[in-house]
Amino acid sequence: MKFINTLLPLAAVSSAFVIPDEQLTNQILIQSKKDSQTFLDRLQGNAEAAWDGVEETFKDAVAFSENAIDNAINAGKSAKSTFECHMCMTKFDMQGWLDSSMPLSTMEDVDIFAGTDDKPHKPHKPHHPHHGHGPHHHKPNQTVYELIASSKYTTKLAKLINEYPDLVETLNGTAANYTVFAPTDKAFEKIPHHHKPSKEIIKKILAYHVSPDFYPAGRVLVTHTIPTALGEDSLGGESQRLRVGLGLSKGLNINFYSRIIAINIFGTNGVIHGVDSLLLPPPPALKIVELFPSEFSTLQLGLIKTGLFEKIADADHEGGTFFAPSNWAFQKLGPKINAFLFSKYGEKYLKGLLKYHVVANQTLYSDAFYKQKDAESNVDDEVDAEDIPKGYFHVDLPTLLEDKSLSIDVARYGGFITIKINGFSSVSVQDGIAKDGVIHVVSSVLIPPKTPGGAQYAGEEMSVEEFTERLDGYINKDL
Repeated sequence: MKFINTLLPLAAVSSAFVIPDEQLTNQILIQSKKDSQTFLDRLQGNAEAAWDGVEETFKDAVAFSENAIDNAINAGKSAKSTFECHMCMTKFDMQGWLDSSMPLSTMEDVDIFAGTDDKPHKPHKPHHPHHGHGPHHHKPNQTVYELIASSKYTTKLAKLINEYPDLVETLNGTAANYTVFAPTDKAFEKIPHHHKPSKEIIKKILAYHVSPDFYPAGRVLVTHTIPTALGEDSLGGESQRLRVGLGLSKGLNINFYSRIIAINIFGTNGVIHGVDSLLLPPPPALKIVELFPSEFSTLQLGLIKTGLFEKIADADHEGGTFFAPSNWAFQKLGPKINAFLFSKYGEKYLKGLLKYHVVANQTLYSDAFYKQKDAESNVDDEVDAEDIPKGYFHVDLPTLLEDKSLSIDVARYGGFITIKINGFSSVSVQDGIAKDGVIHVVSSVLIPPKTPGGAQYAGEEMSVEEFTERLDGYINKDL
């Protein structure tokens, strides 16, 4: 969920927790403007622009092997990428991952593995026939399970799948055209040997690598989130999702850290993409906030100080959307408003302000919307379960601040998606996948407009008096 464009989207971030000292509740833990422009902020960018900077060269095609996965992996070993790394990364910590059930940081760079054509079941000419042999490509005659089971690169994955007969049956069946993100044997080397998850957890992890929908590489490239076979109770039984990213360092990746190293390995009932790291289901949203103090220490301090951290964590909910302001967003408010918010007199305003960033029981991804049946919304039932329509999509999301909603506009142009809040604020990092919803990072603190549908503010230009006026009508002054 790196939540790391992020969580949060979130590539290279520390796993340390921030436990605010109560003696410091009147102090604002805000980084300088320079420091605040960390990896999280720099992750955002136009994927198409990044892709334009990629130039890949390939050596002569390798001899065709009997197994499609082996062929794709071998072909990938001759590919080179000219992506430049402009990001500061930390050493990958798999143990920390397993302890928190989420990815924290990036792995060391490896070459992007080349794949095949986008379209299933379509033969294509080899670059150079070897020793007089003609092309070997042909329509697939194996299921995705059989491809995994017969590959020398996925022996460990096959061994795990074989422990679950129902999963074997699914991946051998024709109920759907499946997509499998298959970790190679090397991916398992990143897991500490002493850590042995339960069989139930392993099955959930395996389900998180499978999508019941068909996603060849071309579709993956223009997709932001992908539904998986892992049903999540904390999402009201909806599918937990994978986040697709395209970065300068990691190339095409899943959940910020797992690099796609082989593509379009077609079977009779779906497609396989090879990945270099296991995909672990994410932790709850508030846990993610804890895990990234360099981005959210001020937010966490405010949540704890107002009692919202515990209240939200303990509340029964089925999904949710958290528009999480970064440290930089708080800094933009200016020292006077920050000093007021974290003072004794401003605490009730801080609480109301933070409640305005939280939506319960409605999970709005950049390209999908989960709305629980009893949740209020202005969205028709036909579009509230899965894919957001292409083009333009509008929804008003009720927040925890009574009688106040956020006006959300989602605009999509091919694979590029923008999310605007109240017609003014933009989401800087989209789709931080969480166990109980999604986190969108905002680089400006959201403040209710003066009038419904009114223009948003320029936070750094607002006085304390104007700030309190915006919230006075929604704050219980007896708190």
